[in-house]
Amino acid sequence: MKKIFDYFDTRYRAEMLGRSGDQSGPVITISRLTGCDGREVAASLVTQLNMRYNTTRWKWVDKDIIYHAAHELKTDTQRVETYYKGLALSDVSQMIMAFSGSFVTDSSVKKAIRDVVLTMAREGHIVIIGRGGVAITREMTNALHIRLVAPLYWRVENVMKKKDMLIDKAEEYIVDTDEKRHKLLVDFLDKKPQVLDYLFDATLNRNAFSIDQLSSLIVNMYEAKLKIKADR
Repeated sequence: MKKIFDYFDTRYRAEMLGRSGDQSGPVITISRLTGCDGREVAASLVTQLNMRYNTTRWKWVDKDIIYHAAHELKTDTQRVETYYKGLALSDVSQMIMAFSGSFVTDSSVKKAIRDVVLTMAREGHIVIIGRGGVAITREMTNALHIRLVAPLYWRVENVMKKKDMLIDKAEEYIVDTDEKRHKLLVDFLDKKPQVLDYLFDATLNRNAFSIDQLSSLIVNMYEAKLKIKADR
């Protein structure tokens, strides 16, 4: 935990954010359609990377980014979650926050998230699941960007099983979450494209491979793209 909060040491963060792209990383981002087991793939990937390179340096992050952005802004995690969920603050909520002196704008949340993600990515040996990671780190040289997809029916069944939902609720959850994830990626881009396929180095079908098979494929692509030898 102390290592994580070192990201928020002012001088350390400034140093990491000031690095050029070819001096930072390595980082792997995993974007996913809802129900594609992104966390499970990331956990397996980190295990394989650490075993392959005989290290413990590789980590994966997801909601950690929310906690650290909230810490940076000196606000509660719910405020950052509100931004991620694409929800607008009510007039009453804004009024209460303003009077309490704790009002945090969406632009402030966005900047904090970007700073947190870039700091983690530029230190390197990190797998970032979602959270706009691919859009934020797209200019980094030492990066691999993966997208996980699967047929809708497969994702619905997976969400029903994992979240104990009925089919109509699972379908609604998937459509709503996919829409918010797309909006988040677009929000972190300088331009507003309708198609985001160009952001990803590879798109993998979760339905076609097991979690361990997917993580093995990603390790191979990581080594190929970054020209890293396994004995290094």
